[in-house]
Amino acid sequence: MNLNEPRDLASLIEAFLLASGKAQSLERLYELFEEAERPAPAVFKKALELLGKSCNGRAFELKEVASGYRLQIREDYAPWVGRLWEERPQRYSRALLETMALIAYRQPVTRGEIEDVRGVAVNSNIIKTLMEREWIRIVGYREVPGRPAMFATTKAFLDHFNLKSLDELPALAELRELEPEPLLDPDDAPVPAHLQALADASLDEGEQGEAPLREETSFRSLLVELDAMEVGLKTDFDDLRDEAPESEVQEPKP
Repeated sequence: MNLNEPRDLASLIEAFLLASGKAQSLERLYELFEEAERPAPAVFKKALELLGKSCNGRAFELKEVASGYRLQIREDYAPWVGRLWEERPQRYSRALLETMALIAYRQPVTRGEIEDVRGVAVNSNIIKTLMEREWIRIVGYREVPGRPAMFATTKAFLDHFNLKSLDELPALAELRELEPEPLLDPDDAPVPAHLQALADASLDEGEQGEAPLREETSFRSLLVELDAMEVGLKTDFDDLRDEAPESEVQEPKP
């Protein structure tokens, strides 16, 4: 195998990514070669381009995310491929998704600032779940009374949502345009007279009871709603460093 030949190198990189099963950075891929056999950066770049093109028309693709490059099944096949696993994918509550969206768009942000926008307290289990999944991390402490922790997203968050960087987060204006027109609200539809009479009779008898419907929503629709809740959510992340050194994270004073 000629490692200075992009086509040969592309096949080898494909083998690395298939064997690893997760994203690999360029630095990690370079480390897999002995110094004497290590291809030139230009050859490596060309090999990645060839590997990406070789995936055209196939069920998988080469995707660059925050942690590096990975081979993954195309999204179009997800509904069928998911049937390979008997366990149903975990569903997240609306409150968790709202909290996650606010952290993504306003980071670094404190718990109190999230509560100001949502109008309700943030359950401690939500923050715990997001940190256990390594989607968020503490990047410092706000210099205000109480010195609350500031949260920001991680590379694992970007990897999960197929993003290379925070710049690829969709603009809230785009989300509003992509959101489908709402269907006719059933409450706006006319009620037949005989059904209305039955409903009135049941109210008179004190038999009224209504269980709240469980609302299911998409991550995109949550972002649109959050945009309506507060205008001017932060979309400029230049002031947020990719990785805050541990030495700069200040511990709260007792």
